[in-house]
Amino acid sequence: MASFFNQIVLTSLIALPVWAQNAEPSPAFKLTTGLYQYSGAASQNGLASDVNLRHSSGAGNVWLGYYSSVAHDLSQTRFGWDRSFELDWLRLQPSLQLSTGGAWNGSMSVETGSDWFVGAGLGRTNLRDSISLNFDPNDAYTLSGGYRWPNNKALSLVLVRDNRLHPDQQHVHLVYRTALPDKHRLTIDVLLKNGLVEGVPIQRT
Repeated sequence: MASFFNQIVLTSLIALPVWAQNAEPSPAFKLTTGLYQYSGAASQNGLASDVNLRHSSGAGNVWLGYYSSVAHDLSQTRFGWDRSFELDWLRLQPSLQLSTGGAWNGSMSVETGSDWFVGAGLGRTNLRDSISLNFDPNDAYTLSGGYRWPNNKALSLVLVRDNRLHPDQQHVHLVYRTALPDKHRLTIDVLLKNGLVEGVPIQRT
């Protein structure tokens, strides 16, 4: 979705790059549901839901998702894969997603550093309509940096800038993640996005 929406993410599965994640082990299966409230122009108002089932193994993460919005008369099934590779001082994370309607996208991220870290990434699509639940452009480059504490806390700054269809649009995320008791985790993502939408400068936080 290229338009800028105001959205409240109540519960969601957001695909953060490898440098925005911590090293906690993942369960073999994980089921995540999301509820989204959109507001903006009249045609953009409404609720949407998403369900994701993920399986993690030595081959990486494989997941199946279904997004539905009655208000927008829109639904889409997605299949994806990603995996992290450790190459001495460098970490690589490729990803691939296929969606109904013939859409596909892929990305490659690299990261280096342990406590202090920096990273970069590039994403590409075949320009067919696809739901982006992280609300970032997929045809974009990504720059990142941050710090990880030994107790599973991390603070990172992530820049995502469109480099294909809307090169003036960019998102800046300030992401804080920390472990909570009983294997829970808290993620706070403050997003600043700006750019031109139909020739009009837009900025949202």
